Amino acid sequence: MEPPVIRFTVATPLPSGRMRVAATAQGVIWAAFHENDTEQMPEGLDLAADQVTADRRARAVTERLTAYFDGTWRSPRFELPIDWSLTSNLQRRVLQCLEATVPYGETITYGALADRSGAFDPDVARTGQAARLVGTVMATTPIAILIPAHRVIAADGLGGFGNTPDALPTKRWLLTLEGALPPTLDWDGPDLP
Repeated sequence: MEPPVIRFTVATPLPSGRMRVAATAQGVIWAAFHENDTEQMPEGLDLAADQVTADRRARAVTERLTAYFDGTWRSPRFELPIDWSLTSNLQRRVLQCLEATVPYGETITYGALADRSGAFDPDVARTGQAARLVGTVMATTPIAILIPAHRVIAADGLGGFGNTPDALPTKRWLLTLEGALPPTLDWDGPDLP
């Protein structure tokens, strides 16, 4: 019988370092790449590195993320099951819209995602408050990268991506990998098409 929640680590080339992931029988419930993103981390069984390949959930997530980071997974979505139970109704609605409608290599502004999601009253949207609320949703998503909050940008630039020193370099790295930003001379990721 599978444990209710498993937790494991995935090596990444990101400026932020490794990712930590938690999964249930329903799917990925939590994923973070900043060391301080542990607030919503569910309790569970920590898998040792040699146990990851034995667990179907951990193996599937690790293989997909590894292919993404090495540039060989370029599909519109990650196509992994998601357990949405750590999200509120509003957060889930915005994040599901993001996952379903903003594919690999594309970006959307906070305001455009607020409009597209239909999650906000039109009066809230007109004041710009909906765009700010979408920013909060992106900042608090419990499932990084698999739910591509990095694809949501400000109308006048990259926007935020957490409050750690490696946050914006990580967002820039992800958007460069996906081709939404051109590589700079110091690009250290995989060869891009």
